[in-house]
Amino acid sequence: MATIKIQLVRSTIRRPQNQVRTLQALGLKKINTVVEHEATPQILGMVEKVKHLVKIID
Repeated sequence: MATIKIQLVRSTIRRPQNQVRTLQALGLKKINTVVEHEATPQILGMVEKVKHLVKIID
């Protein structure tokens, strides 16, 4: 499968708890951290849930 790189670009301060937990599950803790995951439907759904906080790097 293809892999995607996800970068946290906005803070988690004053965000709903479900969005904070989604970012933690993706492995994103601090701003500008980058993680790499397989492009599975589960991961893509998590990214869609917090798309306003992250950026997909090609």
